[in-house]
Amino acid sequence: MLQGKKIILGISGGIAAYKTPELARLLIKAGAEVKVVCTESALQFVTAFTLETLTHHKVYVDMFQGPAEYHTEHIALADWADMMIVAPATANIIAKMAQGIADDALSTTYLAFTGKVLVVPAMNVHMYEHPATQHNIQTLTERAVCVMQPESGELACGVVAKGRMPELHAIVRQATELFMEQYLSGKHILVTAGPTYEKIDPVRFIGNYSSGKMGCAIAEVCAQHGARVTLIAGPMRQTTVHPSITRIDVESAQQMFEAATEAYPHQDAAVLCAAVADFTPETTADQKLKRGKDDWMFRLKPTSDIAAALGRMKTDKQVLVGFALETNDEQANAQSKLERKNFDFIVLNSLRDKDACFGYDTNKITIINKNGSMKEFPLKPKSEVAEDIVAHLSTCLH
Repeated sequence: MLQGKKIILGISGGIAAYKTPELARLLIKAGAEVKVVCTESALQFVTAFTLETLTHHKVYVDMFQGPAEYHTEHIALADWADMMIVAPATANIIAKMAQGIADDALSTTYLAFTGKVLVVPAMNVHMYEHPATQHNIQTLTERAVCVMQPESGELACGVVAKGRMPELHAIVRQATELFMEQYLSGKHILVTAGPTYEKIDPVRFIGNYSSGKMGCAIAEVCAQHGARVTLIAGPMRQTTVHPSITRIDVESAQQMFEAATEAYPHQDAAVLCAAVADFTPETTADQKLKRGKDDWMFRLKPTSDIAAALGRMKTDKQVLVGFALETNDEQANAQSKLERKNFDFIVLNSLRDKDACFGYDTNKITIINKNGSMKEFPLKPKSEVAEDIVAHLSTCLH
C-alpha cells in the first residue's frame, strides 16, 4: 500500500492526538517510514516517548531544542518526505497553514514542504463550521491540499455532532489513494459481486459458493483510482469501505437483473463478477416443505441473462467486462462466451487451478480480448488481481 513511502505525521494540539500512535503504527504496517513533527500543545495529549518508540525516530517539536540532527531540520525533514499528514488538524493549525504563518516546527515544516499533503480536521462542531475555518479549508483545497471531512459522533465536549477525526483506517486509505494514479476519475463503474439465492421454500434455496471477495476487491480498486462505483451485491458477508461505492443489496438473479439493467445506462463500464444462478425454481412453496417422500422433484426455468441484456444495451462509449468460470475447454468456452455476450474482454478462471476461485483470498486469471489476444497472470492475492483487471479496464476506457 505505502511500501517505501516516507511520511511526516504532523500532530497538533487536539484531544484526538491520543489516537496518533496507532495511526503511526498503521502507516508503518502499510509499508511507510514515519517521522513525527508536532506542536508543544500536542504533547499535552500524547508523549514524544510513545511516538519515538513506535516510529524509531526522534519527534520534532521545538526548532531550537538543542543540537540538531540537521542544521535546518524543518528543511531537511520537508525534503526527506513524500507526504505530510496533519492529524489531528486543529482550527489553529489549519489557519496557520492557510495564511502562511510559520512560528513552530509543524507550521514551518509545512511551509517548506512541496509534496502531497493530507489534512485531517478534528475539533468542536462550532469551530469547524465557523466561516473563518471554512474559508481556510477552502484556501488549502484550492492549493491542492487534500482535506478530509470530519465524522459525526460524540465529541470531547459531550455534543454529538460533526467534528470527530475520521477512523484511522480511513486516513490510511486516503493517504494510499493520494499515491495512486486517478485514471478513472470522472468514470462511473458498475460491479456485480457475490452469489444469488433462488428460493425453493421459506428456508431453502439454490445457491453457489461465491464469497464476493473478487467483486468487492474490484469495486474498491475502481474507487481508489477515482471512479464512482455502483456495487450490486448478492447475499454475502463481504463488505466495502470506500465512500465512493454505492451498494445495492439483492438476493435473487431477477433482482440483480433488474438492478443491473436499470443502472447500466448511466455507467461508463460494467464488470460482471457475480456468480448468478442460471436456473430458478418455477414455483416457490409458501410453507416449508416437509420430509415424507423418498423422492422430491421440482422444475427449474432459466433466469434472465444479465450479461446478454447488458451486451444488447451497450453503446459504443461503454465497456462491458465478463467473467467465465470453467472446468474444461476453458479458453474455447470463455472465447465463445465473450462473443455471445458482446463483452469487450473476459476474465477466465478455472476450477482446476489450486487456491483460486470461490472462497480463496487468491486467484489466477487469464484476460481474453475481443481480438483473441490473451494474457495469463500468476496466482496472486485478489486485491492484486483486481488491480490487474482494473488497469486493463482503464485502457479500454481511454
